[in-house]
Amino acid sequence: METATFVDDCTIHVRGGNGGNGSVSFRRESHVPRGGPDGGDGGKGGDVVLEADENVTSLLDLHRAPHRRGTDGRHGAGMGKTGADGGDELLRVPVGTVVRDRDGTRVLADLTAHGQRVIAAEGGRGGRGNIAFANRHRRIPRFAESGEKVEERSLRLELKLIADVGLVGFPSAGKSSLIRQLSAATPRVEAWPFTTLTPHLGVMRGGDTADGTPIDVVLADVPGLIAGAADGKGLGLRFLRHLERCLVLLHVLDAAPMDPDRDPVSDLEVLREELRRHDPDLLGRPQLAVLTKLDLPDGRAMSELMLAGLRDAGLRDVIEVSSVTGEGLDRLRYRLGEIVAEERERVGDVRSARDLEDGDEEVVLRLTPAEPDVEVRRDPDGSYHVLGRRVQRWVQMLPLEEPDAVRYLQGRLKRAGVEKVLIEAGARVGDDVVIGTAVFDFDPDPSDLPTDERAALLAAEAAAEAREFGEHVDGAEDVAPDHPDGPDVDMADPDGPDVDAAGAVVRDADVAGPDVPAPDVPAPDAEDPDGHQRDGEVSR
Repeated sequence: METATFVDDCTIHVRGGNGGNGSVSFRRESHVPRGGPDGGDGGKGGDVVLEADENVTSLLDLHRAPHRRGTDGRHGAGMGKTGADGGDELLRVPVGTVVRDRDGTRVLADLTAHGQRVIAAEGGRGGRGNIAFANRHRRIPRFAESGEKVEERSLRLELKLIADVGLVGFPSAGKSSLIRQLSAATPRVEAWPFTTLTPHLGVMRGGDTADGTPIDVVLADVPGLIAGAADGKGLGLRFLRHLERCLVLLHVLDAAPMDPDRDPVSDLEVLREELRRHDPDLLGRPQLAVLTKLDLPDGRAMSELMLAGLRDAGLRDVIEVSSVTGEGLDRLRYRLGEIVAEERERVGDVRSARDLEDGDEEVVLRLTPAEPDVEVRRDPDGSYHVLGRRVQRWVQMLPLEEPDAVRYLQGRLKRAGVEKVLIEAGARVGDDVVIGTAVFDFDPDPSDLPTDERAALLAAEAAAEAREFGEHVDGAEDVAPDHPDGPDVDMADPDGPDVDAAGAVVRDADVAGPDVPAPDVPAPDAEDPDGHQRDGEVSR
C-alpha cells in the first residue's frame, strides 16, 4: 500500500499552556519586622501558533500528529520572583492554508503569504502573587491567584494551493503531460485514468512585461473530473478547492478520447457544470481551452471538427497543442503569461478564501470570537448562569476557600456590573448564581435594586428593627400580646422583656430608675492645664 505523501485537509486539536500560579509569600529577614507580602506572579502559558511557510507543501505532519499544546508557565516565588513564561508551539503550514472551526462553517484565518502567523490557541494567564493584592485596606493578603487553565479546541485546516492557472479536465486528457512540458514539475504519467491522485504545482516562464520584467506563472494540475463528480463519483470535488485561488482556468480537452461517446464540446459542458455546482464564482474567471494529442491522427481530425464550436463557447482562446511534438506550446505559454499579467493588475496576486465582492476582509487573523462581556441565562431550575470569559476567569483563578479572596471577588464583580446584569435578568436575594464551576447565593447591594423594591426592602428592615425594640410602625396593626400573630413574649420568664400593665413592651429607656447623683469629679487644677490625674483624684 502506497504511503500518503500529500495531505490537503486535516483536523488538529490544540491547547495553549496553563498559566503558572502566583505565590503567597512574606518577606522574612533579620531586622525587618513585618516585611509584608512579596509573592511573585506566575508565568504565562505558551501559545500554539500557525505560520505559513513556502517550504512546506503539505499538511502531512499535522495529519500524523494532530494533538499539539504549548508549554505551561512556571509558578511564581517569594522575593517578588515571576515565573518563566511557557514556550510557544510553532506549527508550520503551507502557504494557502485556511483555518476553520471544527464544523467548517466559519473561516477563522487565511494564510496567504510567507511568514504570516496566527495564534491558534492562546496560553493561559499567569496568576498574580499576593504582593499584587496589598493595599491600604488589605495590608496582609494571604491569597494569590492560580494560573488560568485553558481548554483544548479543534480546528479544521484546508490547503488551497496558490496558483495562477488551474488545469481542469477529464482523466487521461493530458494534464500531467502538459505541465511536465511547460514546467519542471514531474507528475506521474501512465496509460490509465486517475493516475494523478494529488495536486501538483509547476512554475512556467510566460514571457516578459513591457518593461522587461519576467512573467512567472504558477500552474496547478488537479486530479481529473468526470460527470457526476459533484455527487461523489470518481474523486469527487475534493480537489476543486485548489482552483478557488487561481486567476485563470485552463480547460484541457482530449481531442482523441477513448470513449466514443465523448467529444471536446460535451466535455467542456460537463466540466463547467461541475465547476458551477462547486462554486459558481469559478465560471467568472478567464477561461481558455487547449485541445491535446494533436500528434494522433484522430486527434487532428477531432480538432478540425470541434474548433469552431469551442470558439463559440465564450472562451478567451482555444489553442491546439501536442505534448509529444511540442506543437503549440510556445503560443500557449505566452498567451497564459499575457492573461495572468492582466489579472494580476486587476485583482492582485492571489484570491482569498473569502468572497471579496461581499465586503469581507481578505485575511482574518483573529481567532477570539466576538461575544458580550457578561451574559446571564436562567436555567429551568431557577439558577442564573453568568457567562463571559473574563468573569469566569476571575472565579477560576481565585482560591474561593479564602474569605479575603471571596470579598475581593465580590467587589470586583460589583465594579464590573455583574450584579446589575443579574438584577435585570430577574435574580433576587437568595437565588443561586453559577459562574464557571462555583455556585453563589445572590446577595446584591440594595442600591442596585429598582427604586420600588429598594424602598420595600428598607421598609421591611425598618419594621423588623422596630419589632425587635417594640416600636410601633406606621401602617402596622396593633396586635394584642396574646394574639396568635402578636409578639412571642413569655410573661413568666424573668429574663424576658419588661411589659406595662397593658402588655406593651417597655424599652429600657422608659423604665424610671432611682435618681442616682453623678459622681463628683473635680476639675483639673489650674496649675495642671493638661488635666493629669493627681493622687487621690478620680480619673475621667
